[in-house]
Amino acid sequence: MIAAPKSGSGKTLITCALLGALKKRQINIASCKCGPDYIDPMFHRTVLGIASENLDTFFTGEDETRRLFAGFSAPYDMILTEGVMGLYDGLGGVRKEGSSYHLAEVTDTPIILVVDVHGMGYSMIPFISGFLEYDRKHLIKGLILNRISRGFFETICPFIKEELSIEVLGYFENKEEFKIDSRHLGLRLPNEIEDIRDILDKSADYIERTVDIDRLIELAGGAGELDGKKINSDIDKKYKITNKKNIINKEFENIKFNEEEIYKSLKEKEDENINIPHELTLAVARDEAFCFYYEANLRMFEERGVKIKYFSPLHDKELPQNIDGILLGGGYPEIYADELSKNSSMLDSIKKAISEGLPSLAECGGFMYLHRELKDDKGKTYSLVGVIDAEVYYIGKSVRFGYIELKDKDSKFISENEKIKGHEFHYYDSTDNGTDVLASKPVSNKSWDCCYVGENHWWGFPHLYYPSCPSFVDGFIRSMNDRSIEV
Repeated sequence: MIAAPKSGSGKTLITCALLGALKKRQINIASCKCGPDYIDPMFHRTVLGIASENLDTFFTGEDETRRLFAGFSAPYDMILTEGVMGLYDGLGGVRKEGSSYHLAEVTDTPIILVVDVHGMGYSMIPFISGFLEYDRKHLIKGLILNRISRGFFETICPFIKEELSIEVLGYFENKEEFKIDSRHLGLRLPNEIEDIRDILDKSADYIERTVDIDRLIELAGGAGELDGKKINSDIDKKYKITNKKNIINKEFENIKFNEEEIYKSLKEKEDENINIPHELTLAVARDEAFCFYYEANLRMFEERGVKIKYFSPLHDKELPQNIDGILLGGGYPEIYADELSKNSSMLDSIKKAISEGLPSLAECGGFMYLHRELKDDKGKTYSLVGVIDAEVYYIGKSVRFGYIELKDKDSKFISENEKIKGHEFHYYDSTDNGTDVLASKPVSNKSWDCCYVGENHWWGFPHLYYPSCPSFVDGFIRSMNDRSIEV
């Protein structure tokens, strides 16, 4: 695991650089992201060409998190996990659930601590000492110092080793050529950054020279077993890796990794299988505007025999044919509001389908898309689908940020005794958020009404993590099946 004392320490860039360096050594590697973040895994995917897995001990608890990790990691020789926020920052900022450290503890994963030491001298030693002292399970195995010059790294490194008895694997200088810009929801998406593949490739070459990758691999060898399998058992000193065939997300290989190209590639593969007998089919919006999906969520549908058919609200003229449900995930509809509003045939297609009873799920950006109109940060208004007779508008700050638990008041999708977990992270709000679900903060117990839920739909701002409540998926599939029978 690549973790850090706080957000903004450079975890994503260093994780991607290490992924690139390890991939160049022909190691059969995959990545995970601790927590509910959608954007960092997109950068992982840009490097590796396969989807990254989100793991979160708040969402799924200790045992289920181990099971998910074991299942995801099975085809690979090595897993590199990117932490979230500060190493010990968990639920509500005060509990261990959801923290990077808790995930490392649950999966028995060695930690490399990335420390942004810009502007620090000898003070970095007591600073690092505090993190090591709090490491009750002795999981922190090494350090990478970020934003430090080579000269000062060579000066300070002997003092760190002598006083802290911790390995310093290397450093990463503060180089403008590797800078990745941010905005209100985090880093800009990879497809929005010019020459992103070149930036990440150069960062991989650079970190090969400044970090002891051989030693990092050796430390990875200390990871614990999951379900009796040593994750990196095929790695030896000479890195003679068996080139296993990647059986997960093959559709992402050998293409330019932006959402539009992913969508086109998936659509071509679907067309090759056009004669497959009809089965339950879920249409999933996936393009530049709608790109926030947990792979585990989509996999739950596939494991239950539901076929995923991708479409683009930006580029297609109407919904795919012969579908039994629709999923509109999160993303940035506000950035593409003009293009979305001008694609009137798609707006009409979705409105007609939902009005006629097509089962639908809409989360955050997808929820915004279903509104009558959207008012952006400049005050300009755009007409959208209109099945929700309300307006979404820019607030200018994060709204209801953080983890939540959701209870379906009328048990339309989940039973009275169950809750589904999720999180909110958005700078827009609605003039009518719905009242069919009770959302509550797990630490403060603050609660509020939200979401539109009916016999065949669930729409709202919360991003849901389906493995936290499998009956939610089962309930939606039942509505798809009922609709298919009626048709």
